[in-house]
Amino acid sequence: CHQPRAFEEEAGQADVNIFLDANVIFTAAHNPKGKACFLIGTARSQKWTVVTCTLAIEETERNLNEKFPNCVSDLKQLLKHVRVTPTIVVGKCPIILPDKDRPIFLSAMHAKCSHLLTGDLKDFGRHMNKPNKSDGVLIQTVAEFLENL
Repeated sequence: CHQPRAFEEEAGQADVNIFLDANVIFTAAHNPKGKACFLIGTARSQKWTVVTCTLAIEETERNLNEKFPNCVSDLKQLLKHVRVTPTIVVGKCPIILPDKDRPIFLSAMHAKCSHLLTGDLKDFGRHMNKPNKSDGVLIQTVAEFLENL
């Protein structure tokens, strides 16, 4: 992935807080010309804060090591531009999700993210573009997010 400037948290800087699911980070790490990598690289200039949780990073590392081990160093570079939050595993979840996905959504809520970007249409698909039903978090694919700018 191209090398965006490192993440520097500035109070009040971000207008949009975007939480990335593991599959989005995985795609960004192994596809430097893709939309996910573009989003991370563009975030600061757009006043977006990119956020993920430790669980998503662990899943991404595991999948990269298995499928694209040469891209692990790209992941480490990407994560310099992402605010990493603790994984939230307990809490009221306003949408029905499998147990494996609840911590992702709860972590996005806890981090006060306006968006959760995922490629997991199987589990998140029915909740996409319905922030009124997902406690104000707009769940979208990266493509949908970029198309709606």
